[in-house]
Amino acid sequence: MPLSRTLAGAAFGSWALLSGPPAIAQDAPLDVLATVAMLADVAQNVAGDCAVVDTLIGDGSDPHLYQATPSDVGKLRSADLVLYSGYALEGKLGEILGKIGQSRETLAVSEASVPVDALIAVQSAYGIDPHLWMDVGLWSRTAPTIAAKLADLRPDCAAAVTANAAAYQTKLAALDAWVAASIATIPPSQRRLVTAHDAFSYFARAYGLEVSAIQGLSTETEASIADIATVAEMVIDSGVPTVFIETTINPRTIEAMIAAVAAKGGTVSIGGELFSDAMGAAGTAEGTYIGMVRSNTVAIATALGGVPAEWPSELDGWATEWKVAE
Repeated sequence: MPLSRTLAGAAFGSWALLSGPPAIAQDAPLDVLATVAMLADVAQNVAGDCAVVDTLIGDGSDPHLYQATPSDVGKLRSADLVLYSGYALEGKLGEILGKIGQSRETLAVSEASVPVDALIAVQSAYGIDPHLWMDVGLWSRTAPTIAAKLADLRPDCAAAVTANAAAYQTKLAALDAWVAASIATIPPSQRRLVTAHDAFSYFARAYGLEVSAIQGLSTETEASIADIATVAEMVIDSGVPTVFIETTINPRTIEAMIAAVAAKGGTVSIGGELFSDAMGAAGTAEGTYIGMVRSNTVAIATALGGVPAEWPSELDGWATEWKVAE
């Protein structure tokens, strides 16, 4: 067992003996800690001045593989509210997150927001594909869920967070329609998305693409030679012109697949880098959920022969704030 995990477990074990959640001060913003930035960004948009939201797993880090450090345990211990996605997205953090609920306020946001019939079931240890944020319409449902939890903890903020959630959902509805319009410009014969790991099934289902990935939902194990060969054969047979790397995954898997295609006389290029299990760096446009989705959509549509649709007026304010050309 890694030393960091052992220390984290020891630190957590002593704290877990506390009898119940501590009282939350009512005269200061809530201290909210989200496991991943996709959740943190929604939470901050909903909370406004009623909470300060921090992210545990930073940009470029893979939540499937992330291991808590002693300092992480300290953050979890001090937060008024811990938000996590659930459906095993947080992988190795799962045991600690389960214990947290015995003595802190926690919320498995994805599990609380989306009905079972809207989820993608998978034949793996996951059971459910956890990458719900790839479908903007589904992810929008997390806003009122978070608002309700914040209102429960801070009743004086109920009206504000409810209004913020509704306003944010309006923005995401416009984003959802823009993604659909942009992907629809890709010629039907080219609507196949090939990535390193299986994080884009919700995106593909929502916006009309076929998706193929070398690895499964989790990145805990390396892709096998057989996995690489299978996808390489598909790329050759279907004439896929371009494939994509991901910000949280070493590009060698995709590079190996491209080499396998070349060895069989085929040609395929890298169409760009996609944000899958993490957003961009904080302080950048891609470090927001809207910016993450925008970047992915522009990269996919352009590389596969489409043209990004006209940017929606409902998101002009976002574009101005982040100095993004509309």
